[in-house]
Amino acid sequence: MDSPLAPLRGSVGRLHQLTRGLDDAQLQAQSYDSEWSIADVLSHIGSGAVIMRRNLEDVLAGRTTPDDFAPSVWDEWNKKSARVKADDALVTDEAVTEALEAVSPGDRTRVAFPMGPITLDFDHAVAMRLNEHAFHTWDVEVVFDDGARLPHDATAVVVDNLELIARFAAKPTGATRSIAVRTSEPGRDFTVGLSTDSVEFVAGTVGSEPDLELPAEAFSRLVYGRLDPAHTPDFTGDESALDTLRAVFPGF
Repeated sequence: MDSPLAPLRGSVGRLHQLTRGLDDAQLQAQSYDSEWSIADVLSHIGSGAVIMRRNLEDVLAGRTTPDDFAPSVWDEWNKKSARVKADDALVTDEAVTEALEAVSPGDRTRVAFPMGPITLDFDHAVAMRLNEHAFHTWDVEVVFDDGARLPHDATAVVVDNLELIARFAAKPTGATRSIAVRTSEPGRDFTVGLSTDSVEFVAGTVGSEPDLELPAEAFSRLVYGRLDPAHTPDFTGDESALDTLRAVFPGF
């Protein structure tokens, strides 16, 4: 996996440039997520920044973050107006990014972030922040640019974390088949094995000709439930396989 810090910094700059000049009406417009306005997306990024910064501070100090901290942050941000959500999000987003960049190389090798049933090292924790940041930035950008795509540097990191994400994102649909996928920019191979009640997502060599070939940026959006027909670039292969994967990865 490439280092995620530089792409995260790029994504922060991209989001801030996109949203800094938005007026109140634009902030209340629907984002790509049908249940969230642009302000809600920014609130999610901003509150997540507060939580990650506190987790980072506690990890470095050898403390455990209280279980009720994250819910208290969400409650606080849910009460903010659209304008305050947006303004505060840009501040906290920058602050957590600076805090991550300031962690020394020695500390980066020793910190471990608990995340539910798994524990992440520094690079993987930053990569998870990048994943969320890049996709939610796209959720905003695509409102104003129907041809918006994930940046190349972010895609290069995100595509190598899809196996972990698929554990939580994949939903069995009753379909039973194996779908081989090959991506470009960067080139990767994946196999998605479907049974009636499970999904197996494996990164690695495709044993046969791929059923689908598409850009890594597009496949990453597919796994995150953001590859509807209107936002799908050119691809080659079995269109029914693509439709099946859209159902398996409805978004989260």
